[in-house]
Amino acid sequence: MMNNGEPGSVLLGTTDRASAVAAVKTMLRIDSSDDDVLIAALAETALGLAEQFLGQVLITRTVRQNLPALSGWQRLQAAPVQAITQIDGLTAAGTATVLPVNAYEIDIDARGDGWVRLIDGGGAAQLRVTSIAGRAEAWTSLPAPVRQGAVLLAGYLFSERDTTRPPPAAITALWRPFRGLAMARAVHA
Repeated sequence: MMNNGEPGSVLLGTTDRASAVAAVKTMLRIDSSDDDVLIAALAETALGLAEQFLGQVLITRTVRQNLPALSGWQRLQAAPVQAITQIDGLTAAGTATVLPVNAYEIDIDARGDGWVRLIDGGGAAQLRVTSIAGRAEAWTSLPAPVRQGAVLLAGYLFSERDTTRPPPAAITALWRPFRGLAMARAVHA
């Protein structure tokens, strides 16, 4: 279970929000700041939809995920993982205890998938894994097609608020080259 910072739940920082709003306003040819709050929310929504479509965290942030306390390798949902920073054992009552480093193994593979394997959970019912995940450090460092697709989607959501038509196919066409495909469930070797 993802419970914090999961792919699709985007809250842009101040600088990224300003950059995203400026890009959407430029595309829409809007000069006033009257709709900046709405445009920022739509930009975050568009980026969240991009993350769900691509299966990646786009702008780097801290992510927490709960996993069952099992002994086999378990893959984290958020990717690409840059670091796994902490693993807590959670009791059935929800009490958290930081596990010592000899109680688990971690790995980040070449695709950026994070993996955790429990050695000694000390009676934990679940693991809470904290990681840093993301493709880019900031809005401006996202690949141009990903960023442009988010701008187009936010602009569409703004200008077509009352429509029932689907967004333009050009948006997913911009994102599709960055989408990872999985033919089978990932297994850690």
